[in-house]
Amino acid sequence: MSHRIITISREFGSGGRTIGKETALRLGIPCYDHELIDKIAEESGFAKEYIEERGEYSSHGGWFASAFSDRDFNGHSNQDYLWMIQRKVIQDLAGKEPCVIVGRCAEYILRDRADCLSVFIHADMDKRAKRIVKQYGERSESPEKRLKDKDKRRAAYYQFYTGMKWGDVRSYHIALNSGVLGIEKCVDILADLF
Repeated sequence: MSHRIITISREFGSGGRTIGKETALRLGIPCYDHELIDKIAEESGFAKEYIEERGEYSSHGGWFASAFSDRDFNGHSNQDYLWMIQRKVIQDLAGKEPCVIVGRCAEYILRDRADCLSVFIHADMDKRAKRIVKQYGERSESPEKRLKDKDKRRAAYYQFYTGMKWGDVRSYHIALNSGVLGIEKCVDILADLF
């Protein structure tokens, strides 16, 4: 385990993806976010769009609905299959080179590695709402509803596959409030810790 890894979990709209990409750029190492989707699609044969929707979020019904829906005769779902592929891809990337990995339960998957710094990025609802409107534009539903829905689905997925509570600070080495610190300061902190 000679490679140093940063994993970033984040609330939707907190800027975690941007922080990951900018940290990787500053350190001169790769950042895997959407690139993970490409690799998982390649390994699994599923369409990228399907993986984007199902690979990090539970269904709208929450973790309980996920536990019983879309199962084959062995009790496995497509989402279970994606989890196994995702886990392998993340472990392979972490074993190959220093990198930043955003989302997809990477901090849980790599939790036993001594060379992994796990980070949770969060911010207050109002700052996240302003950020998603600026980043993604206005939609018919309120930004707050969009934030709550995405975070709820991420939390359910995380709980289902890890048995742990998403966002619980005990699961991470460091939690950063990007709404207070700002994107650039979060990048500074992570680059210094690396």
